[in-house]
Amino acid sequence: MKPSGPIPADFVADRGRLLIGGRTVEALIREAGDTPLFVYDMGVVQRRVERFRAAFPSIALHYALKANPHAELVKRIAPLVDGVDIASIGEAWVALGAGVKAGCLSFAGPGKKDGEIEAALGRGVPITLESEGEAERVLRIASARDGKPVLMVRVNPDFELRGSGMRMGGGAKPFGVDAARVPALVQRIVEAGAEFRGFHVFAGSQSLDADAIIEAQAATIALAAQLAEAAGVRPTTLNLGGGFGIPHFAGEQTLEVERIGAALEAAYAARPAVLQETGFCLELGRWLVGEAGVYLTRVLDRKDSGGQTFLIVDGGLHHQLAASGNFGTVVRRNFPLAVATRFEAQAEETVNVCGRLCTPLDRLGDQVSLPRARVGDVIAIFLAGAYGASASPSAFLGHGPALEMVV
Repeated sequence: MKPSGPIPADFVADRGRLLIGGRTVEALIREAGDTPLFVYDMGVVQRRVERFRAAFPSIALHYALKANPHAELVKRIAPLVDGVDIASIGEAWVALGAGVKAGCLSFAGPGKKDGEIEAALGRGVPITLESEGEAERVLRIASARDGKPVLMVRVNPDFELRGSGMRMGGGAKPFGVDAARVPALVQRIVEAGAEFRGFHVFAGSQSLDADAIIEAQAATIALAAQLAEAAGVRPTTLNLGGGFGIPHFAGEQTLEVERIGAALEAAYAARPAVLQETGFCLELGRWLVGEAGVYLTRVLDRKDSGGQTFLIVDGGLHHQLAASGNFGTVVRRNFPLAVATRFEAQAEETVNVCGRLCTPLDRLGDQVSLPRARVGDVIAIFLAGAYGASASPSAFLGHGPALEMVV
């Protein structure tokens, strides 16, 4: 038997049946029409936002849209946050369609096409520059439009977020401008007549180490002050990135967000003089929405092979690539999962939960202990609110995308 990760405490049962947003999975599936189905519980998201506001009263909250761009979810999140960070013009259209004001967006990403830059400038979307070459293209396009672009510079710092699941800063990276070259670029932007808004520093993601995040945030503030002094500017915004993780696997502990908040609030109050007019923000995606999502998939078949039991479900890695262990995971471990229709029952057997794709990679649960599941029962896979549907190869083998709904 291999353990699975912890089921988020937000989810409870009624007479042994999993509830999501106060409703049974059977009722949700009937409303949606079928499985596989992603369900996003806005109550969970709202509680995360409230927790953030309490811990970080002086810090603005941005939603990192790449975590989950489902249109209805973004529409519900938009009034709860102060800004939305996007990484493509397609994400810009999603955010604008959800009612986010163009000036509250921040368009990052290392490969912006001229047409995308043109479209962003045309709608008044601020652009986060990833290189000197991109800066020149943006300035040229803005000049041709006789416009004044709003720009930030993404900094590739000389440090990284210790223990992060995905390191985005430090060393040679395709993201941002190496810190030593940033002051000259900022001066070029100001001299060209653009509006320089500030710095974006993203050192890493999916960290459960509060000390490492506190350390990275302190280093980011110090670096921003150093760059501002060298460039002779007073930025209005410092985006400190995100990095807040959620526990996926057995043995992982919930991030101590309140301790991070206390440290960052103290650092903000004592920020250097050159940053006295600078507002700080954090961009969070996974931490806001990851635990709000549940992927529901129905058992199609039970089979035995070589002394092992396999539950074949109607979903798979084409919807939940991360849960299959094929999205940046070196060692395959089990996401939290349960038999939704027997949510409080004791484990009775060790099984493999496999999707219906013709590949051995399509395994959603590996030698995991569950109550006995019959054909027709529903398996719930948790932590499906971030990097689920949109980060999975839904066209693979032609089975199509999963349904999605917000409750």
